[in-house]
Amino acid sequence: MIQGGTSKLDNEPNVSPKEVFTHKDNSTLLICNIASPISALNILQNPKVCVSFIDIFIQKGFKLKGFARIIEKNHDHIDVLIKFFDPSIISIFPIKSIIHIDVNEVQRIMAPSYQIFPSRAEDFQRKLAMKNFNVTEIPPYEF
Repeated sequence: MIQGGTSKLDNEPNVSPKEVFTHKDNSTLLICNIASPISALNILQNPKVCVSFIDIFIQKGFKLKGFARIIEKNHDHIDVLIKFFDPSIISIFPIKSIIHIDVNEVQRIMAPSYQIFPSRAEDFQRKLAMKNFNVTEIPPYEF
């Protein structure tokens, strides 16, 4: 799961899920703005952003902070950025713009249960989450 966080100039926060994203290089994250009008407006007012990536089953991930800008569809370099995305995915979504993030900070994040129960392994956490979400793991396909 990926969540993007922005805020207006008055620091009113906003968080919304993002569905189509990739990286341009080791310090640039690209997110397709499919249905995030508030995020786009907030970035125009305040370019500081925070994006989190979480594996919901092991409840660990990363938090990225940086500065974002909106690359509109009529921008000279939009075609160059679009090429970083999987064509089969972006062909099915209406892309309003691209959120271009220059990442300047990366932190690991994890659920508090890892601190409360330090001996808890990821495998146990995954099984517990799958049970709580009523999800069954599909065995790997063997060739």
